Amino acid sequence: MEFVSTEIDAYSCQHTSPESPVLSELNRKTHLEVLQPRMLSGHLQGRVLSMLSCMIKPQRILEIGTYTGYSALCLAEGLQKDGELITIDVNDELESFCAHFFERYQGPGKIRPMVGNAVEIILTLEGTFDIVFIDADKKNYLTYFELIQSKLSPGAYVIADNVLWSGKVIDRTKHGDKETEAIHTFNEVVHNDERFENVLLPIRDGIMILRKK
Repeated sequence: MEFVSTEIDAYSCQHTSPESPVLSELNRKTHLEVLQPRMLSGHLQGRVLSMLSCMIKPQRILEIGTYTGYSALCLAEGLQKDGELITIDVNDELESFCAHFFERYQGPGKIRPMVGNAVEIILTLEGTFDIVFIDADKKNYLTYFELIQSKLSPGAYVIADNVLWSGKVIDRTKHGDKETEAIHTFNEVVHNDERFENVLLPIRDGIMILRKK
């Protein structure tokens, strides 16, 4: 995921608003106690997600892929006062870890974690969402994208993480794995979907931002 030099990344972080104490603690504990801490959104990406959410001022957010809850807390910062963020993850082993930090959340709206199969849970959700953040199993990105279509409010935003997949999308024949091909297919499909405007930002492992026309 190192698409920019370490020095440029450090400079960018130094000139980006700092993490809150809760986010800083969550970041540290994830790296100390949880496997694959690189999955954490982290400081710079977290501030990007927060900035986008604060600009959009969503009433409802759907997050697919909670991990340790860092991105959920960042996105929740832009919620309207009576808003709601639903975050889904299949890993029940991290449920108590996330709950500890969600209980300390003091922002607007509320965070509602759900544990289980995202495909099954999405089908049960009622109402629409102003932001959907996709950061779960890569093979199902397109499935999630299709499932949420009827649940997007007018002008809603879809944000997908890891769309550069450590740069593997550039030379897929060299890697030949299913995750790389799935991410590339997702990028191609959403880029050519006339219902949306899109921009792919080379931030961290790549963020695709789509706006429903």
